[in-house]
Amino acid sequence: MSQARFRKYERGSALVYILIAIALLAALTITFMEPSSQQTSTQNTFKTLSEVESQANVIRAALQECVLSYPKGDRCIKDAVPLEAHCTNAAGTDPGARRNYPINPDSTFYTNATPDRSGDHQVRHLRCPGNNPGENNDHDNHELIFTGAEGKFLPPPPELFGEWEYYNGGDGIFFWTATAKSDAFLMTALTKLDEKFAECEADVVDATGGAEELDSDGDLECPSGSVCFRLWMVMNNTEAVFNGDTDGDETNSNPPDQSDCSSAD
Repeated sequence: MSQARFRKYERGSALVYILIAIALLAALTITFMEPSSQQTSTQNTFKTLSEVESQANVIRAALQECVLSYPKGDRCIKDAVPLEAHCTNAAGTDPGARRNYPINPDSTFYTNATPDRSGDHQVRHLRCPGNNPGENNDHDNHELIFTGAEGKFLPPPPELFGEWEYYNGGDGIFFWTATAKSDAFLMTALTKLDEKFAECEADVVDATGGAEELDSDGDLECPSGSVCFRLWMVMNNTEAVFNGDTDGDETNSNPPDQSDCSSAD
């Protein structure tokens, strides 16, 4: 190859490399500029999913530990079994509740307890039936589950969500949290989270168009303008109100490929 042709070849090769470098720079610029909002949304979705899931698992594990530690619960809690003679609240307070699981923290069962009934359904106020410290092993003084003394701490609710709440009654046993924020990534995160649980184990309740009842008695609801994520521990199919389905599988329209989660479907 002559010297002139070699120099011309070198110039041509250098031009190709320059064009490749320009193309790569343009691609990187587009990557860092255009999808930034998508990247942020993805990160927020993952963060929300992780926070809600991890806290739900902490709560579920604490409830299961209570049941395993005290499988008979407290026989002074009113359900289908006659109360024992030594029970201080002979009238009973919680029809339909499972006595081996924590009962609702605002139950009148705790009217004379220390501390007194909570006045709300918040998970942080749950007590373990059967764990009854105090004078004469008082049956209404169930020990709180989430305390430093028990070595269990419930962190603040996930960002953008309200306190975790709990229900034990005729519909079964479940706990939930709600958000009234309108960020688009929230529904995406909850939909993805719903799919990580078994059919009928969890539901996403969309109450953005109006309040949605969570129990058959109409005492609890997902507030209007909110979206709730609920996790079931026990479901009574004859009573339960299951009103969240994110993939079309949790309905009775096409059995047996689909699951009828409750009579409300």
